[in-house]
Amino acid sequence: MKRRKFFKLATTGAAGLTMAASCTNQKKDTDSGISGPDLPREVPAYRKSKTTAATSVKQRSANDKLVVALIGAGHHGIKVITDAAGLGENIHVKYFCDVDDTRGGYGITEVGKIQGIDPLRVRDMRRVFDDQEVDAVFIATPEHWHGLATMWACQAGKDVYVEKCISHTINEGQQMIEMARKYNRIVQCGTQNRSSDYAYKARDYIKSGELGDIISVHIKELLDGPVPFVEKEEAKAPDTIDWDMWLGPAPKVPYSVSRNKSWGYYWDYAGGHVMAGGIIHQLDMARLVLDDPGFPKSVFCSGGRYFFNDERDVPDYQMATFDYGNFTLTLETGECTPYMKKSGPEIRFSDDFPEWMQNATRIEILGTKRMMYVGRMGGGWQVFDKDGQIVAQEPGYYPLEAHIKNFLDCVRSRNEPNGNIVQGHNSSVLIHLANLSYRMGNKQLTFSPEYEVIMNDNEALSLSRQNYRKGYEVNESM
Repeated sequence: MKRRKFFKLATTGAAGLTMAASCTNQKKDTDSGISGPDLPREVPAYRKSKTTAATSVKQRSANDKLVVALIGAGHHGIKVITDAAGLGENIHVKYFCDVDDTRGGYGITEVGKIQGIDPLRVRDMRRVFDDQEVDAVFIATPEHWHGLATMWACQAGKDVYVEKCISHTINEGQQMIEMARKYNRIVQCGTQNRSSDYAYKARDYIKSGELGDIISVHIKELLDGPVPFVEKEEAKAPDTIDWDMWLGPAPKVPYSVSRNKSWGYYWDYAGGHVMAGGIIHQLDMARLVLDDPGFPKSVFCSGGRYFFNDERDVPDYQMATFDYGNFTLTLETGECTPYMKKSGPEIRFSDDFPEWMQNATRIEILGTKRMMYVGRMGGGWQVFDKDGQIVAQEPGYYPLEAHIKNFLDCVRSRNEPNGNIVQGHNSSVLIHLANLSYRMGNKQLTFSPEYEVIMNDNEALSLSRQNYRKGYEVNESM
């Protein structure tokens, strides 16, 4: 098969910023750094405040019913809200909100069976935010809506469970933290491995020094494939969908079933089907077991559309390398490996461990003494010495229900949730940096952990800042 690389050019249209990905490393600026007004010279506003929990809001008891809503009624959103309804945590799901009338019907029926009354179906999330009875929302929209929907919810006084990748750009994540703190809101990110007991035991094992000094960490999301894709032509939006609302803060473009149903393949709506939609789980878990290191000094990401000459923006393979100074972290994602396999229910809900060599989503941690494999969403961890000898291990179970319960507990107690907004942002930044390096033509980008800005590329710096379409913005005067 002939191997080719494609770099898709996208524009923000009326939004004003040119969202262009370059095929070359020839830039107007130089690797020695940039100067002038583009580069902020102060730390992000959210880091100037140490406030972490919504402590000014009155606590609630378990006897107080929580009224919640789902925003984004796709497969995963329905799974999350159905699990929440079935936990016996004294909640009532009042709304299913989705701009597409064809989605969510099954979930409404299932939740209705659990609570004895069907949730109401609405199109516009602002109706949910205007309802003073609603205490919290679960946001499972396409990724480009995560940040704005979260901030609107915070402004409306709602606590939030928001799916990963929580933001679409670096500065959007910063703004989300500011809004959560300004309005004293609980925000739980959908990085559910942070509610895994075995992850914290892995962290403690590493902190004990039994692995030695950590020198490298390798994180994988290598899926079945290759996966063909044929972009559908533009067409009139069906009456069953509010296409303008679906686009929301993204550039206004004609309806396309490809954009609607395969949004994870377009930069306008996602940070990559596999990168932001998948490996973010392992990345966040790896950061947890490493005791949440800060930001890297630089990133280099290579990859491309190696297997199909199609119209997808995102690559079908990426390899990103992050320099943390005293260790290196890599992300490897792809959809071209049919011999790799995610852990199934027989691993996720048992004391068994994966076959690590061909496990599609494993984390490898290499120390100067021993190495550790870690599984996500169950699978536990094992430590290996010479000759494949297992010297320590801990099984693990799928943590979604525990993560949802932690969120509901924190809505009542006002304690900081396991998947708090700051750590969700910190993990999302790495995804954004990897994609920006790729989009700049596989250019190594230097990064300021203090200022949270890209230091050596003006175009990448511009793309790291959110620009909302008119009518879909944050009113910061609220």
